[in-house]
Amino acid sequence: MASGNPTSAIPPEPTPTEPDASWEHFELWKAVKRAIFTLPSRFESELVISGVLATDLHAFNTSLGATIEEQVVDALNKLRTLWDPDQKYSLYEFERQPQTFPDVVLRASDPSVVPQVLMGIEMKGWYVLAKEKEPSFRFQVTPAACAEADLIVVVPWALSKVISGSPEVFMPFVMGARQAAEFRNWHWQYKKVSTTDTSITLSSVTTHYPSKSDPISDVPASDGGGNFGRLARSGVMDSFIAERFDDKLSGIPMWAWQAFLALFKENKDPDFVPKGLEALAKTVMKDPSAQKRAKIDAKLKELGELLSED
Repeated sequence: MASGNPTSAIPPEPTPTEPDASWEHFELWKAVKRAIFTLPSRFESELVISGVLATDLHAFNTSLGATIEEQVVDALNKLRTLWDPDQKYSLYEFERQPQTFPDVVLRASDPSVVPQVLMGIEMKGWYVLAKEKEPSFRFQVTPAACAEADLIVVVPWALSKVISGSPEVFMPFVMGARQAAEFRNWHWQYKKVSTTDTSITLSSVTTHYPSKSDPISDVPASDGGGNFGRLARSGVMDSFIAERFDDKLSGIPMWAWQAFLALFKENKDPDFVPKGLEALAKTVMKDPSAQKRAKIDAKLKELGELLSED
């Protein structure tokens, strides 16, 4: 059992973990990481969404999350020329295995090939315009169950036309899975402000690529709010989240769309929406570009009319 709220000095935060450079598959691992970062320009989806009320967009994170993650895995396999240009790993393919850690593995199609799995990816989709302004997934896997080559990858996405269209993905968050698990525990024990017991009981599982039935989760002594495992709340994703909200969707920063859609939550005072639109407009109009100001103004007006009709 790990101790909580120590009186001694706080230990340093966990350092990045990665396979040793002498590992025979190290170059493959580096190539896969590079391929993951190309997803925003390479991702394609046949899924087309239309006819959804803008006020119901927040539900997409749950209803479409698994579909987006599946399509990201398909995209990685289509990027084989990037991570396996010499076809050295032609018998291996990325495969999704829901409800098991990691939920994506690079597995051999031939059961006689050893090793069967070369690396794993805990894949999480993040609908950027969801109500919560941060990825809401929980990652509770114990560090020892994470192989050094395993990654945690968070793929932000939104619809190409904001309230309709096909999913469009943005620059992903990539981190070693073991480091993420260690950082989560370190933050919970030493950095999180709490009046309750912050100790953690570590899982006894040390097997990489465990079975579905293995109890691989670390368990906090006290977690009344159910927040243990919410990696986004540990602070390790702060800069990534801020950068994604500066990304553009239909020419407008994601943070502006988030603020705009938030104005139309249920049970609001009728005067709240026009006042909120005015305040939002003043914020975005600080940009000195007249062309950009006009574009933002037109888009706010257009969507304001659309949502008012709904």
